Amino acid sequence: MSLAPNRPQQPTFQRSSSGTNIADLGRPSTVQRGSSANIFGNSASVPRMSYAPGAITPHGQSSLGMVQSVQRRSSVYSRPSSTGPQSHQSFFAQAPIPAGVPKDPRPLKDGAYRAKIGQELLDYLTKNNFELEMRHSLSQNTMTRTTQKDFEFMFQWLYHRLDPGHRFQKNIAAEVPPLLKQLRYPFEKSITKSQLSAVGGQNWLTFLGLLHWMMQLAQMLDRYDAGEYDDACAEAGVDVSGDRIIFRFLSGAYRDWLQVDDDAAEDDEKRLLTPHVEAMAAEFQRGNSKYEEEMKILEAEHSALLQQIDEAEKGQPDLAKLEKHFKILEDDKRKFEDYNHNVEEKVQKYESKITALAEVIASAEKELIDAERDKVNLQRSVDQQGITIEDIDRMNSERERLSKSVSTASSKLEDTKRRCIEKENEANRALEDLERMVDKFNSLCYQIGLIPTTAANAKGEEYELHLLTNAAPNFSSSQHGSSDSDRLLASPGTGYSPAHLLSLDLRSSTKSLLLSLRKEISERRSMAIDADMKNHELLDSIKEAIDDKRAEVEALEHRVRAAEEEFEKTKEVTTTQKVASDTQIEKMEKELAKMRGGLGESVQVLEQREMNTNIEYEQLTLKANALREELHTEVERMLNDIIKFKVHIQKSLEDYEGFVVEEAEQELAGGDEMEDEQLVEE
Repeated sequence: MSLAPNRPQQPTFQRSSSGTNIADLGRPSTVQRGSSANIFGNSASVPRMSYAPGAITPHGQSSLGMVQSVQRRSSVYSRPSSTGPQSHQSFFAQAPIPAGVPKDPRPLKDGAYRAKIGQELLDYLTKNNFELEMRHSLSQNTMTRTTQKDFEFMFQWLYHRLDPGHRFQKNIAAEVPPLLKQLRYPFEKSITKSQLSAVGGQNWLTFLGLLHWMMQLAQMLDRYDAGEYDDACAEAGVDVSGDRIIFRFLSGAYRDWLQVDDDAAEDDEKRLLTPHVEAMAAEFQRGNSKYEEEMKILEAEHSALLQQIDEAEKGQPDLAKLEKHFKILEDDKRKFEDYNHNVEEKVQKYESKITALAEVIASAEKELIDAERDKVNLQRSVDQQGITIEDIDRMNSERERLSKSVSTASSKLEDTKRRCIEKENEANRALEDLERMVDKFNSLCYQIGLIPTTAANAKGEEYELHLLTNAAPNFSSSQHGSSDSDRLLASPGTGYSPAHLLSLDLRSSTKSLLLSLRKEISERRSMAIDADMKNHELLDSIKEAIDDKRAEVEALEHRVRAAEEEFEKTKEVTTTQKVASDTQIEKMEKELAKMRGGLGESVQVLEQREMNTNIEYEQLTLKANALREELHTEVERMLNDIIKFKVHIQKSLEDYEGFVVEEAEQELAGGDEMEDEQLVEE
């Protein structure tokens, strides 16, 4: 990845104030030009105009005094372009800053850290002739007790290191924030104009961090100009020689182009830029020749390697056969490994079976020994009691019959218990379903305003359902000696009656109340729909009235424009008349002088005519002034009437807007009521 700026498709040097073909490739551009023509084209020369604030009069005319005072063109970092909201980018662009005021991670509150960066800043200023260029001296205590003037000089000097063509024309508190935003200073939102007006004290640590950041940025630009980043690109295997050639061409050509006067011809600009173009072409030609030589060497090496590969392939056996044989051996190896794995699993399984069988045989032998011992003991006890073999057989048969009877009774008991448990589970499920239905009924009643009795739609009636269950002994668990309570039985022998389970009679009284409530809600819904229709009609009429008012406003604006045009015409006529009067006066004065020189006897007559002419001139001047004052008074009166009417229209529009907002809120409230009604119906 190249550390140099992106290579443009074609260097066009567009004369916009924020063109990205120059500003994206190095230092910030320092010009705003009125023409957008290509300097390499043959377009006619267009006079340039300044976009500096105050360079344009309120009537759109150029201010001659401001144009003469601003000799250098303003920087794109100081003010935006007049051609559109195009963002300015530079080669040190970074990721977008997140919303909010970011926190500065630097330990600026640490005294040691502030002393360190202050010393670095002071060394940098001293090394680069700050005092000589700014004619302002710095001391060792400047970084701890800084004045407003020290900060302004240091900021201007550091910014000129980044943008040499920028001219500071405003107050520092008004000009610094947009410059920091253009530089994309990550913590510019934490700096306010009030802090810029009082730099010292507790605010100094913030501005010390800003100046140190600008110093690092200037050092990075110096290192980039010196080509210190080219070594890192070369280590990464990236060739930046082409980017470096383009950067040198653009920076040099752009620097010379900025020195051209605004009224210079296009041929002069092309004559200045032609040496830069030829130098760039020569550098590319030298670079291409080196690449061509390397290409020839690599092609020769490639041919030699291909020849070696052909010779090696001829002397080796068939590679396809070897690969086929290798695949067969790999397949056999995999099958043999699978067979060994299966055999090992079988051996482990048989060994576990043998161990289990050995344990079973040992236990069986032990049981056999115990049984033989019990047999001998029983035989001895029988011989001692004198019981015959017939008695033993009869006792065994009776024992078998009793065992069968016990088994039958046990099976019947288990079957009965199982049926009881199933019935109990069914009853529990039914009771749980009933509880869920009751809870759902109560929640719906609460949503539509039926619970509690003081709700809007309850009307004093009780709609809340309750299950009337008693804590009775559990019939099924009592068989096992358990004392847990069970709600399935009203008493140990009887269950619940359906009519006695619920606290309300749903089929008679509650159903009739719900039907009457449903009818009432339907009527209210119909009334709400009618009201909504009326509101819509009223809103349509209001919109029509607003459209009419807008048409009236447009008509008044048209009349204002016509009045302004009439005023301009009257002003021009008055000016023309005054010029004609001045011309006539001058002509009469010349004639009077001639008459004085040639006719001495008619001096008194001429003096009288001169007096009459002067009086007429004064009268004409007074009339012109009176007419001008009358026109100004009339224009001011018309403007006041228009402003008052505009304020009246704005107030009326705000009233209509508030009325429309209230109607919209009422409509939304009506929509919520309709949704509640739909929920009730469901």
